[in-house]
Amino acid sequence: MKVEMEDLHEEDATVCDSVNSLVEGCRLPVHMKGTDDWPLAELISIKEILGTKCYYVHYVDFNKRLDEWVTEEYLDTRKVHFPRRDGTSNTGVSTPKKIHFGEVNSRPSSPIPAPSQEILNGNAVLAAALQKKINSRKRKVPTTENEDSLEAPAPPVPGPRQSGSMVAHHDDVVTRMKNVNMIELGRHRIKPWYFAPYPQEMVNLPCIYICEFCLKYKKSRKCLERHLVKCNLKHPPGNEIYRKEGVSFFEIDGRKNKQYAQNLCLLAKLFLDHKTLYYDTDPFLFYVMTVFDNRGFHIVGYFSKEKESTEDYNVACILTMPPYQRKGYGKLLIEFSYELSKFEGKTGSPEKPLSDLGLLSYRSYWAQTILEILITMNPVGENEKPQITINEICELTSIKKEDVISTLQNLNLINYYKGQYIIALNKDIIDSHRKAMESRKIRIDPKCLHWTPKDWGKRAKW
Repeated sequence: MKVEMEDLHEEDATVCDSVNSLVEGCRLPVHMKGTDDWPLAELISIKEILGTKCYYVHYVDFNKRLDEWVTEEYLDTRKVHFPRRDGTSNTGVSTPKKIHFGEVNSRPSSPIPAPSQEILNGNAVLAAALQKKINSRKRKVPTTENEDSLEAPAPPVPGPRQSGSMVAHHDDVVTRMKNVNMIELGRHRIKPWYFAPYPQEMVNLPCIYICEFCLKYKKSRKCLERHLVKCNLKHPPGNEIYRKEGVSFFEIDGRKNKQYAQNLCLLAKLFLDHKTLYYDTDPFLFYVMTVFDNRGFHIVGYFSKEKESTEDYNVACILTMPPYQRKGYGKLLIEFSYELSKFEGKTGSPEKPLSDLGLLSYRSYWAQTILEILITMNPVGENEKPQITINEICELTSIKKEDVISTLQNLNLINYYKGQYIIALNKDIIDSHRKAMESRKIRIDPKCLHWTPKDWGKRAKW
């Protein structure tokens, strides 16, 4: 039996004679279903379900999508940490408190620092990265190259920020618990990951049935079948702006198709933890990716985008539906968002914070896109090394400058030699990149994008 009890003080632990003594806020080892592990977990809620006492637990060092209801036999009551009178835990890790607008977002910040004059300058960031590398060598401590090496705190959010009809999450007890058991979307039955504010009469049902074309939700399959007879949609509303090899993208205006946009955000909230719903969809465009067969166009994923972004965000929220994850569709969504930025003649960046899976996808996309340019560059003259500036990489990719710089740092490619910043590629990086690119079977073809960007700033009304 493996028990993960890091950072716990034995003197704080209490042997609990009975599970009846347990209260919400207690922390103790819990057997994670489907594994042999007993990680530390916090009791979020305790209630009787069909005559059996059940405990809703959050595994402290794990993503909330793994939270679950367990019964008494899954609890290890030999080391229980009861909450203090002030509401905090004895484990040294406080229970998340409800946050209000104007404070930081409800999940850890993404590793991309907020835009500043120093970052926009670029050279100062490169110099700082180089100095950090030199200092680490002086201390004879190897520099970290893992995915967390660029983590930095995000600045305070200046106020209630709209985010693709979603805003910063209020992390209270209600929203910390999954409230939907199952959804049925087309041919797929999907177990939700997070809380979503569906109507109360829906969340108590064994399954919510959702029309995969208009995204309206029904309480039974019979209700859905009656709806499908009347529903005349076989694809998302809006304009189809891209089609190739069975993959299509539709552009939906959040003002013109408000009901669809709201239903889309409600559906997405089941799989996005770091945002909560905001029902004003007017300022947003939604780009829905679908795959086509003889039954119609089936939603694979989507991203939303502000019509006017003062901070050059080209994505507000982004999601690949669980049945289509790990098949290359996530990177296709990201690639499409940057293709739109190229058509606009702008550089763009996703709105922060990103989800953990979104962050991994973006880091991978940035690395592959930048490496593709560096590897295929040709030297200007004979016996010369290829040369390129950060700004040129930004122009070619539409990736924002701070994202380019952080990616080069994360790949540990920046060196300083004879007064110049040098990007050094070794054989291992090149081989690894080529192998990764071979696995990307589906790509965006710009020739198949039929879209003209609008200048929303000049339009009197969205």
